[in-house]
Parts: sequence; C-alpha cells; structure tokens
Amino acid sequence: MTVAASPVIETERLILRPLMSYDAPAMHEMLSDAETMRYWSTLPHRSLVETETWVNEAVATNRRGEGHDFAVLHEARVIGRSAFWSGNEVGFLFRHAVWGRGFAGEAMSAMLRFGFDSLGFKSARADVDPNNTRSLQLLDRLGFRETGRAQRTFKIGDDWFDSIYLTLKASDFLKS
Repeated sequence: MTVAASPVIETERLILRPLMSYDAPAMHEMLSDAETMRYWSTLPHRSLVETETWVNEAVATNRRGEGHDFAVLHEARVIGRSAFWSGNEVGFLFRHAVWGRGFAGEAMSAMLRFGFDSLGFKSARADVDPNNTRSLQLLDRLGFRETGRAQRTFKIGDDWFDSIYLTLKASDFLKS
C-alpha cells in the first residue's frame, strides 16, 4: 500500500502545510499557553526544548507516513496545528488568540476532505474531553456523531480526564 504524502492544502484564508522542525518556536507559543492547552492530552510545555522534541517526533511520523501533521498558517503566521494520527483520528489545536474566528472549522474541513479523498478513509474519529464544549460543537457542525464515552482515559499531571468518542462517516461528510 502506498501512503499519500502530506500535501500543502490551501483554503480561503489558510495554508495547511506539513509541520516542520523550524515550526517549534511558533508551536511553543501555543503549547506553553495554559488556556490553549486546557483540554490537550499533556500539560503545557515548560521549555522550547520540550516543544522541539514534540515537533521533531511529529515530523518523523510524517516522514514515515504514519501520520499527517500540519501547521496551519494565516497571513504567513502559524496559528494552529491539525493532524491525522493513529490512522484516521483527527486532532487540532489553535492559538487562544484566534479562537472564535472560524479557523479551526476551516482547517478541519480541509483536513477531512484530504483524509476522505486522498487517504481513502471511510470515516474519521475524534477523542474529546467532555468539558471541551467548543471542540464538541465544531465537530458536531462538521457532522461527527458520538459513538461512546469512557471515564479516566487520560491522566494529565495528577488529574484524570474522561473522553467522548466521535465518528464521522465519509459518506456523511461528502454529502455536505
């Protein structure tokens, strides 16, 4: 099986391009911000070195064809990250300063089209903290539907967090 390389994807306002090692400083601005990381699966990053390690792992995963991790740019500035990992599981993270401007929806719509059209996914999955209402609302607008719940799925620092599992079928997305 040939794995599709991550392309550069352009939307009306955004450019999604494969995450690169030189994105670490811009990613660190997000990954070190407590509000941005509030529902992420790790504590905020405490050092640029920690972020560099994280970014380099994502870049290596992209190169091996095991994931598709994108930097999301608006007006030539990295404002977020969107990705497929573990096959068809989606994730996204955006600077707190740009929340509410529709960038996450625009980026995720483009990501899903890439996943369904180019990668041949029949569905996409998401795992979301039940308290992350903004992400749940966005995924609902994109057509994701809840498929299950689990308790104590992530331990972040000293605290346990729960999960809501969602799925979007390609056929439902492509109808929209």
